[in-house]
Amino acid sequence: MSIKLYSKGAAQEVTGSRHYLEIDGKTIQIDCGAFQGKRKEAEAKNRHIAENIEKVDTVVLTHAHFDHCGMLPLLTKKGYSGNIFATPATRDLSSLIMMDSAHIQARDIEYLSKKAAQNNETFTDEPLYTEDDVINAQNQFITLSYHRPLFIIPEAELTFYDAGHILGSALACLTVKTQSGDTVDIAFSGDLGRKNKAIIRDPDIIPTPDYLVLESTYGDRLHEKVNEALDTLGEVVNSTARKNGKIIIPSFAIERTQELIYYLHLLTDKKIIPDIPIYVDSPMAANATTIFRVHQECYDKATNDAFIRHHKNPFGFNKLTYTSSVQESKKINDVKGPAIIISADGMCEAGRIRHHLVRNIENPDNTILIVGYMAEHTLGRRILEKQKEVRIFNQWKKLNARVETINAFSAHADYSEIREYVSNLDLKKLKKIFLVHGEKKAQDNLKRVLLEIGVQDVHIVKYGESYDLST
Repeated sequence: MSIKLYSKGAAQEVTGSRHYLEIDGKTIQIDCGAFQGKRKEAEAKNRHIAENIEKVDTVVLTHAHFDHCGMLPLLTKKGYSGNIFATPATRDLSSLIMMDSAHIQARDIEYLSKKAAQNNETFTDEPLYTEDDVINAQNQFITLSYHRPLFIIPEAELTFYDAGHILGSALACLTVKTQSGDTVDIAFSGDLGRKNKAIIRDPDIIPTPDYLVLESTYGDRLHEKVNEALDTLGEVVNSTARKNGKIIIPSFAIERTQELIYYLHLLTDKKIIPDIPIYVDSPMAANATTIFRVHQECYDKATNDAFIRHHKNPFGFNKLTYTSSVQESKKINDVKGPAIIISADGMCEAGRIRHHLVRNIENPDNTILIVGYMAEHTLGRRILEKQKEVRIFNQWKKLNARVETINAFSAHADYSEIREYVSNLDLKKLKKIFLVHGEKKAQDNLKRVLLEIGVQDVHIVKYGESYDLST
């Protein structure tokens, strides 16, 4: 039996996850994510994401982040008509992400078309996909709960395990049945989460596979402890509030925003931080929070004990305001005194966060709080690096605001946590780990760490390179 693995995204880079398992000529695609980074380069990569689509028999989606699900509507637009397997929470969240992307693309095309017309120029670009394409993709979803094995092609059985990354995230474990009656187990981590995260459960320890395709985003970093992070969060809020400044937090609308709200709720209840206005300025974050409230089956015990059993909403309290309209967003500009503004996009490449940054980045009384990964060539990375000036909306702005970073809120396991997770597997059975979804430095370090604990073989996946897993 022929089994081949290859990747056309998130290979020696962090975004654009797209992996393939080819079994006797039948192809399972794992994730179909958007590339993010340099805009022209990302646009070009995304437009070619549906190449060789006729070879894809079925799709497995590990979770709802844009760099894993964002190009599914393009896949269906280009002719893919098969199933898309995901957990129920992933289906709901990814639908929100994809529809938001379609809205943004439509607005961008409208703006560029008007600008071209004003300059008497011809404009022929089209969005990668439309809202109708998103609806078509939604109709192809088949939901599968955790620990419920299902044959998705005759030769391969899929089981989802909780990845502990975001709501509904999954490790996708495939058992391939060979002609001799043997099995080959291949697991895809998607994005691996962490223990003791707020709201969601810890990652499941999967049955040891023969091959593990493993993310490596933080393969060279260690996160802070959550208690230390809460101390830092409290200090940032208190010190900025004393100066009547604003705390600007770029945050992904899904998972990170809900986690921040959860912690700010706890800190406010305990009177560790002042009772100042908190704005979640992201329609998608507000909608995602509603989905979080619906999928309580994904909550961990601590969330149930702290809020649900006491009939409290972990994502809502007195000083918290969700804004939807542009008018509501603009009103935040008139707020006097200290405030916390949480807004998307998490890497500052789109969305309302850029409007808040352009107004607040030059004020030394304000703080920009970085709480997640910032990919190369993004505005968020330039702020994280504390460059003296950054470009926002074609304006050069001095970075006078204080910049602070809290890594403990990351939803990705660091290299110590990955090492611990892999150590729980049977390293005698585990033949090889393939590293994806990471930059070179992170992958080189994680490879060294994994070999040190006794993993037999660790390989860094290269774009388009094929690996033979045949028996």
